[in-house]
Amino acid sequence: MNYKVILQEIYNESEKLATLGKITSSIPELGKVDPDKFGIHLTTIAGEDFGIGDSEEKFSIQSISKALTVALAFSFLDEKIWERVGVEPSGSAFNSLVQLEYEKGIPRNPFINAGAIVIADILVTHLKNPKQDFLNFIRMICGSPKIDFNLKVAQSEKDTRFRNAALANFLKSFGNIHNDVDEVLDFYFHQCAIEMTCKELAHSFFFFANEGKTKAGVPILTKSQVKRLNALMQSCGFYDESGEFTYKVGLPGKSGIGGGIAALYPKNFVVATWSPRLNQKGNSELGMNALELLTTKTEMSIF
Repeated sequence: MNYKVILQEIYNESEKLATLGKITSSIPELGKVDPDKFGIHLTTIAGEDFGIGDSEEKFSIQSISKALTVALAFSFLDEKIWERVGVEPSGSAFNSLVQLEYEKGIPRNPFINAGAIVIADILVTHLKNPKQDFLNFIRMICGSPKIDFNLKVAQSEKDTRFRNAALANFLKSFGNIHNDVDEVLDFYFHQCAIEMTCKELAHSFFFFANEGKTKAGVPILTKSQVKRLNALMQSCGFYDESGEFTYKVGLPGKSGIGGGIAALYPKNFVVATWSPRLNQKGNSELGMNALELLTTKTEMSIF
């Protein structure tokens, strides 16, 4: 498969599209990014790297981090993790309070904000120095010591925290947050404020495509655990557009409102895209299109 040629074709076709999407306004610091940035990076399981466009420029990974936090929490708790968070698509907005009321404080899945806050609470419990330990984990799985938090983005998230604070306090009222709410939220805002390039992001997701082992061969999860998290990304990784992504692209993946998407074809490749213009569901417009073109041109999807 000539990925270099295919990525060039995808990039050229995407550049010609009339984009209607808008950069996020929910976190002011993210609104300062150039909306016309666009990069793609693909890493094969054999270790080949192919990048194009702005694939070496750092951006805020936002909700993509939720796949990495749940992987780390899963490595600690295994199946016990699902006593506190579900595995079903939500069908509601990613920051909805309504379902928590009906379902007595158990979030539908770990990728909506309420679920990710519960996962953050689990990590605050299990890590000695939560923020630094998680950052070290990310650097290890990615193979890059240069990854860090964007502190301005973390502060911007804290300044506009009201709905996430409501979710966290609501979860606390049901007994599903065990630590101090402010400490859990601080961790959550920092995990979302991690900055990576498309290349670094693709490398960090490598273990999802490689039966639980990083690019350097370090075991993170078992084959069974990876299978479960990939299934969860397939059904819940794109907010309430997950069905559409499955229909058009056919890969497990996770998106973020920073405009990034990480997706993978088990035992074959990991791909990351970045374009800050978002569609109405909060997913990267060009990124979604690029990944649809990728699985169409390569005829490689899980279906």
